[in-house]
Amino acid sequence: MIGYRVKSLREERKMSISELSTKSGVAKSYISSLERNLQTNPTILVLEKIARILCIKVDALLNEQADKCMDEEWMDILHDLMTAGISKEEIREFIQVKKCSSV
Repeated sequence: MIGYRVKSLREERKMSISELSTKSGVAKSYISSLERNLQTNPTILVLEKIARILCIKVDALLNEQADKCMDEEWMDILHDLMTAGISKEEIREFIQVKKCSSV
């Protein structure tokens, strides 16, 4: 159930419904209805907004078997990297260098 996954992921991130609502732009009442499974057919747009704030792919909300999400520490690290202006390409380069130097 999508609502259960939204609630579970939100709580894992120690985020209130109000905070998720403010950050995602989805009404607090709608998120609450979704989490209580009163709203069972959210649009892809709503799911995208919620997933973006929870730092997951929409698939993780739709698919019960989707992999566990990153923990909060990893999300903080990624946020710090993005804020510092470090690109995905630079991170990939760093990973390649580390792989080569450990061989």
